[in-house]
Formats: sequence, structure tokens, C-alpha cells
Amino acid sequence: MESNKNWKRTFAFIWTGQLFSTMSSSVVSFAVIFWLSVETKSAEVLALATISSLLPQLVFGLFTGVLIDRWNRKLTMIIADLYIASITLVMAILFYLGDVEVGLIYLLLALRSMGSAFHVPAMEASVPLLAPESELMRVAGVNNMIFSVSTIGAPAIAAIFISTMDMTWVLMFDVAGALIACISLLFVKIPNPWDGIDRVKNAAQTEFRRFIHELNVGLQEVIKRPGLMWMFIFTVFAALAMVPISTLFPLMTLDHFAGDTFKMSIVEIAWGVGMLAGGGLMSLPKFKFNNVMLINAMYVILGLTFAFSGILPEQGFYFFVAFTLIGGVAGAIFWGTFTVLLQTNLHSSVLGRVFSIHNSLIMIPAMFSLMATGYIADNIGITNAFIISGSMLIVIGLLSPLIPAIRKMGNLAKGFGMLFIMSIFV
Repeated sequence: MESNKNWKRTFAFIWTGQLFSTMSSSVVSFAVIFWLSVETKSAEVLALATISSLLPQLVFGLFTGVLIDRWNRKLTMIIADLYIASITLVMAILFYLGDVEVGLIYLLLALRSMGSAFHVPAMEASVPLLAPESELMRVAGVNNMIFSVSTIGAPAIAAIFISTMDMTWVLMFDVAGALIACISLLFVKIPNPWDGIDRVKNAAQTEFRRFIHELNVGLQEVIKRPGLMWMFIFTVFAALAMVPISTLFPLMTLDHFAGDTFKMSIVEIAWGVGMLAGGGLMSLPKFKFNNVMLINAMYVILGLTFAFSGILPEQGFYFFVAFTLIGGVAGAIFWGTFTVLLQTNLHSSVLGRVFSIHNSLIMIPAMFSLMATGYIADNIGITNAFIISGSMLIVIGLLSPLIPAIRKMGNLAKGFGMLFIMSIFV
């Protein structure tokens, strides 16, 4: 692990590159979402575009963790970034030639997300190798702040870009960001967690059987910790509610609140400001709460923001913006805290597998719920989709503490989770 003296310098390089990469990727993502929203005005199209981005991560994510735990993680992230940039470049060329169809966008989004199946778990699994365990919550907070800054600025930039320039040059912005991220990684060293560890005991096994064996090792590390296992399971069900709704914010603005591209960007900026605030709170040295109870509280708060948004009248756009901001705070704290929960309870040598398995498992229900949500939004009403998803999250947040293993895990954790929950309502 990096010494206490050097870990901040290492993260300074990483965070600089990730800021440019995340910002450029967010701009492109919002530009594509806005383009699809305006061109099709269909929740089903947005759902299919999201599925195209999730499916490769679902398939490849089952195996990438095993590879990440064996490979050089820095090199893995660099190659993944370069691959994503090359696919984006192809997309830019197609827009330049004017040969763009919705089906083609689905394909390119799918190919692009294959790189994320390697990059995301590699980055997450590298964090505990670079920072002291006592600083992981702060690191998670800064990571969320970087993501939030991108989320705040990206919608406005995307709205300006798509109204003033061709999509080709918008996409090239992402290529430049990926190159900067790769260069920043060249200046850091990420240690290999498996140095000195007997990684594969039976060399006679086939590669496929080794994959299955090592995936099983990662799963067993979670299963043998009942409280963590149940928290793991609940995040999968939470994704069933959260992921579909995240794709419907633009259509909610367009259809229910009769908004435009500018108002769509306001909503996305509000979510980003909330994420920034949540990440800022997590990065504070005194942000020490019971992680288990904190996660459950965020389920309830996020669920309430969705449900309340669903019952707003057509004139309630700015209340929708406010609820979205609060949801961003809750979302940042939830994902950051859950990441720390895994990082502090599992050995770094299996984290790549665990993160990739988790990312894949949350995508399985998300794909089915995306299609269902698209149908509900187009045929029953987009507000009903928000109410249903919000209610699911509230139930999860209230049910989770009733599980004995989770309650025991929460009681053993450090912090004042119940005091934090009570303070929310005071």
C-alpha cells in the first residue's frame, strides 16, 4: 500500500485525469440522451439505449474481476480508456458522415461499455491499495465530488454543445478527456495485491475452470459474512428501482413538466449539485457514522424524493428540481458508503472480483426493470414509474434493518447511525 506520505500525491494525479475523463464522458452521455429524447420522445428508446450500455458490463463483468485481480491494474485502466476513446471516435466519424441511426447508437454504446466493464472495477479495487483504510471514506467522498462536478457542468455544456456544434465535435471532447486520463495514470504506481500470494493452486485446471473457481472465491468472501451478503442483495433490489428512473429524468421534464433542453439540463445539474454536496460531506474528517444504518437511511430518503416527484402537479417543476437535488445527496452518500463497506470488509486481492460481480448482479434486474419502466412510462404514465420506484426504495430501507445479520453488523460498526437518521427529521 502507498505510504501515508505519498498517497495524496498519487490520488492528485489520478483525480486530475479522472476529472477530465469523467467530465468529457458525462458531456457526451448527456448529449446523446438529449439527442435521443428530442428526436424520439420515447421512454422505451431511452431504456433500450441504457440496456445497450449495461448488457456488455453484465456479460463481461462476470469475468473481468478475475482478470483484474491478476493483471496490472494501472495498465488495465489505460487500455480500457484507450478502447473507449477509439469507439467514441468511430461514433464521431459516423455522425460526421451523417450515417447515424438509433440502432447504430445502441451498438456503439454496447461496444463502448465493454471498456467500462474493465475500467470501473479496476479503479474501485485499486483504491484500498493506494490509501490508508482510515482515509477510504474521504477518498470515496472526493471521488463522488469529482463525479458530481462533472454531473453539474456536463448537462449545461452538453446543451450548449448540441445547439451550437455538430455531434461529431461533441464526441471528440470525450476522446480528448480519455487521453488526458491515460497520461495522468502514467505518473502513478499501483501495487499488485497478489504479490506473494498463492493465486492458483491447481495449474492443471482449464482456464474456464480457473475462472469459475476464482469467481467462487470472490462470492464466498461475501457469503461468509452474512450481514455483508444481505447488504449486497439489497443493493441489487435497490438497483431495480434506481437504474430505470435515472434514465427517465429528461422525459419527466419534457412530458410531465412541459420543459425543454434548458430545463432538462437544470434537473441534471441539480442532481450533480446534490452529488457534490454528498461527496463533500463524506470527505469531511468528522464524517464518521454507522455505515450500515447510513445506507438504509439513504434508501428511504432517495425513495421519498422519487415518490414525491411522481405526485407533483405539472406546475411543480421547481419542486422536482429540489427533490432531485436532495436525491443527489442521498445517492452520493449511499454509493460511496457501500463502496467503503466492501473495501473495509474484504481483502484487496479479491476486490476486483467482488466489484465486477456486484456490478453485474445489479445490472441483471436493472435490464428487466428498464423495459418494464419504459412500458409503464409510455403506456401508464411516467409519474407512476417514479412513484413505484420510490416506494420500492422506501420498503427496502425499512426492511433491511429488520434482518438479524444486518442488525448485528450495524451494531458492531463504529459511528452514530441512529443519531444521524434522527437528525434528518429534526
